[in-house]
Amino acid sequence: MAVDNFLDIYESSLNKKGEELCGDKVKFLKTDKSAIVVLSDGLGSGVKANILASLTTEILITMLNAELPLEEVLKTVIGTLPICQVRKIAYSTFTIIRVNCETNQFTVINFDNPPFLYFHQGKIIKLAVKTEEILDRKIAIAHGTLERGDFLGAISDGVLYAGMGVTLNFGWGWDNIAQHIEGVLERRSQTARTIVQEVLRKTYSLYQGEVGDDATFVGIYVRRRNPLIIFTGPPLDKEKDELYIERVLNFEGRKVVCGGTTGNIVANYLGETIEMDLSTIRKELPPIGNLSCIDLVTEGILTISKATEYIRNCGGDISKLRFDNNGAYLLAREILQADSILFLVGQSINEFYQNPLLPKNISIRRSLIEELVQYLRSKQKEVEIEYC
Repeated sequence: MAVDNFLDIYESSLNKKGEELCGDKVKFLKTDKSAIVVLSDGLGSGVKANILASLTTEILITMLNAELPLEEVLKTVIGTLPICQVRKIAYSTFTIIRVNCETNQFTVINFDNPPFLYFHQGKIIKLAVKTEEILDRKIAIAHGTLERGDFLGAISDGVLYAGMGVTLNFGWGWDNIAQHIEGVLERRSQTARTIVQEVLRKTYSLYQGEVGDDATFVGIYVRRRNPLIIFTGPPLDKEKDELYIERVLNFEGRKVVCGGTTGNIVANYLGETIEMDLSTIRKELPPIGNLSCIDLVTEGILTISKATEYIRNCGGDISKLRFDNNGAYLLAREILQADSILFLVGQSINEFYQNPLLPKNISIRRSLIEELVQYLRSKQKEVEIEYC
């Protein structure tokens, strides 16, 4: 995958009416080399379906991440899943999408879920699908190559059959879903979120608010990467200040500086004075500042701490981030909008914030950043820390 390409993965579900838990489950895992996405649909709905789907996705992700042979992985899962004696179908179905980030090639493995959806240059493409039998169960396998602007998605039955018996005799249908996505791709610049949400919005309307089956859609959209660098804390060696400032200024992406001392170091290099935006001051938060060449300038410890709180409260979902025009909100928004984040963390200690009982190498700033990074990684963000 080209360095500036990003695999934007997003999933969302509609629960069957009256159910607190979704009977579908999606899990994905991204590394530098590959991305693995699994969608599982548990038979029925509610707690039992949720447990079956969760078990299926967990087994698949764990084994595939361990790079076990595909046939062994599929035999393990299919051999583990019981068969419904009444309907003669598996208690859980699944779709696996694997993308090799070094070659751009992808593989889709489908076990009794609706066919996948693949779009190139905004149009649906039907790839050749071969069928293999494993433990007497039919597995559909397809291969392709992703390019920027391509979209690859997987759906559960609840999307396919939306509106069945209400607006359409046989539900929404695969062709209509594909046509709808083509329209979405044509109208505006996209993210995986906008495509998935548009489909589920239509799904909900076809059910007329009475969702008859768990409906899940997960998609991968290939777009330009949105990188972010956050420079916080002055470097230990003052002689290297200019080196790190130039690194920030030459960074190809959004640039954020957190911390009064750090901001002043950058301002001095630029020959500027930080202009404060007093409209952003809050009782517990200092105002943001303005510098040319830098997208956001904030105070350090308090702002990072509050931004972390905001990010946790919205579950890492920018659509749920509560607006307030202050430094912490603006920092949280920058972080959540970014695909890859580099924290450049200076280790010179500000004695005002440092607990005198802690060793010098354990600063509050460092602990805050590491806590935030751990959380972001749990949400599949690409994050690196570099200490200076």
